[in-house]
Amino acid sequence: MDIKTVKLDKPEDVNIIVGQSHFIKTVEDLYEALVGSSTSIKFGIGFCESSGPCLVRCEGNDEALKKLAQELAFKIGAGHSFIIVLRDAFPINVLNAVKNVQEVCSIYCATANTVEILLAETEQGRGILGVIDGYKPKGIETDKDVKARKDLLREFKYKL
Repeated sequence: MDIKTVKLDKPEDVNIIVGQSHFIKTVEDLYEALVGSSTSIKFGIGFCESSGPCLVRCEGNDEALKKLAQELAFKIGAGHSFIIVLRDAFPINVLNAVKNVQEVCSIYCATANTVEILLAETEQGRGILGVIDGYKPKGIETDKDVKARKDLLREFKYKL
């Protein structure tokens, strides 16, 4: 078995959700969950089928994001994994809808950060071991940092 890392390169204004599911209809069900979550969301979905033709299946409502999702899913290459790339929405806006899709088994990350996927690769294929989401802490927040965090949440309209 080999352990590999795959860095997911994406534009700064794109958020991603990486997860695992168990069935080919995942890509269509995720599409329905996302379009039902917001009228302004733009997204692409890539899903790695792990039996039969073993293709990367994709859906979305934005051609550039569909292409990006397809490329990132292929780069990950782990059976039954999926990636959603979002623009004009945050993962928090759709995460419960994604988790409620019957085929979704787990979510590895939902982030705007730089992400590295940790993979195990055997003769059979690849599996996701985990993710590195962003960077390690540089310190502990001060009172000034607490104020900045609270101001940011209010700027995003997540708190009053």
